[in-house]
Amino acid sequence: MAKKIDLNKSVYELTKEYPELIDIMAGLGFTEITKSAMRNSVGKLMTIPKGAKMKNISMMDVVTVLMSNGFELEGNMPAIAHEGKTEHTVSPESKTESRKELLKGYLKRLNAGEDLESVRADFVKNFSDVEAYEIMNAEQELLKEGTPLSEVQKLCDVHSALFHGATTEEKIANAEKAVEDSLIRKKVASELAKRDSFPEADYSDKNVRAAELAAIPGHPLYTFTKENEAFTALLARFRAERDESLVAKFREVSIHYAKKGDLLYPHLKVKYGISGPSDVMWTVDDEIRDELAALAKDEHHDKEWNARLDAVLKRAEEMVYKEQNILFPICAVNFTKDEWFEIYHDSKDYAPCFEVVSEEWKEAEEAYTEKKISYEQEIVMPGGHMTVEQLTAMLNTIPLEISFIDADNKNRFFNEGPKVFKRPGMAIGREVFSCHPPKIEPIVRSILDDFRNNRRDSVQIWMEKNGRTMLVTYMAVRDKNKNYLGTLEMVQDMEFAKEHFKG
Repeated sequence: MAKKIDLNKSVYELTKEYPELIDIMAGLGFTEITKSAMRNSVGKLMTIPKGAKMKNISMMDVVTVLMSNGFELEGNMPAIAHEGKTEHTVSPESKTESRKELLKGYLKRLNAGEDLESVRADFVKNFSDVEAYEIMNAEQELLKEGTPLSEVQKLCDVHSALFHGATTEEKIANAEKAVEDSLIRKKVASELAKRDSFPEADYSDKNVRAAELAAIPGHPLYTFTKENEAFTALLARFRAERDESLVAKFREVSIHYAKKGDLLYPHLKVKYGISGPSDVMWTVDDEIRDELAALAKDEHHDKEWNARLDAVLKRAEEMVYKEQNILFPICAVNFTKDEWFEIYHDSKDYAPCFEVVSEEWKEAEEAYTEKKISYEQEIVMPGGHMTVEQLTAMLNTIPLEISFIDADNKNRFFNEGPKVFKRPGMAIGREVFSCHPPKIEPIVRSILDDFRNNRRDSVQIWMEKNGRTMLVTYMAVRDKNKNYLGTLEMVQDMEFAKEHFKG
């Protein structure tokens, strides 16, 4: 009997029906699928196409692997389209079609075996750049015209090599990286061109501006740069000694990435409309972090393990370059001094990374004044009345990380104290979606939409964080008439339960 996969079914349903899918999908890059807690929670909300979009995994790759493992797909393969765009508004439809036909022509020439460099020479004559979705649409057209899927899939890296990069070898090895860089550069140029807050000269000198800020002891860019220098030195030591025990040390890069994800990416996207770094870099950060964690857990340090280690360290090294030459300069010419002050103070909540201890930024310390609150004022509630000081202290005493998101999906409150999931003060007033990496955002949107439309009242997600078992509970907050007011998120460390039930 044929094994059929309905792409509209959830990952939970499909893996229940076909348990072998767990290993197959993990091999494609869906690493979280191996965790039963994730399958039993997030997996019930996720389909394979949605997961592929979140993980930036080509559906052509997914289809090819599933078919090679004896599965039949019900329905058509989802269309490959540019994320975030429903139509191409940059140029007229006729010009778009013309570009697509040209791209198809180049791909057909490559498929026929023509030399890459000769095709590239013609490409350069007609294109200054090309977006990833255009390449994917052209490949989709080839499929519709009858080109075998296996043939298109086999040559997809060569296709990417045509459009990006300095050498053929580099681009075949790093085609994905090249597409990401192109998207970032295009987005940054577009966004900077729209802004008038800085003189034009500042844009051409943005690297100089970033270097100036990075030279100020204690400034966030100073600390980020020191961490990158420490990582680069550690990487050089590893390559000289091949000491595999350093893998545990490399994992500290997750602290560096967490600070970017909490303090830089969301602010660029929400305040300045520059979404390229959060759309691309954030996902790569997560993939590097997850791969280093997986390698650290694997006890079989064979040839394949070492190849994976070298590959992920190469990606991390490339991220250092992207930060120093793309991300930090963008931040340098956009963020105000007061915003840097806030980032500096929020960054104090993070552990040191690679022994780089944050230095004191004297100007920020002198300028910083805590908000004055009238603690004597009482808040009257149906169940009693308390001063602001009492209420604040009570909420901070509860052994939970508490967040409240209002009906407009904006962060309104975080309790204080050390947290597993950092919640910077700068996030108050922002949409909650901006605080989550791209692969998580669709899940959060789905949960809040269900709460708003009375489809559910709570969602629980179990996960491992820093080697500890955590329970994240989302609860709809409603008034006495059942009107939706917002969502309460609570994070609880459940290690105590393990100790209680031991034996």
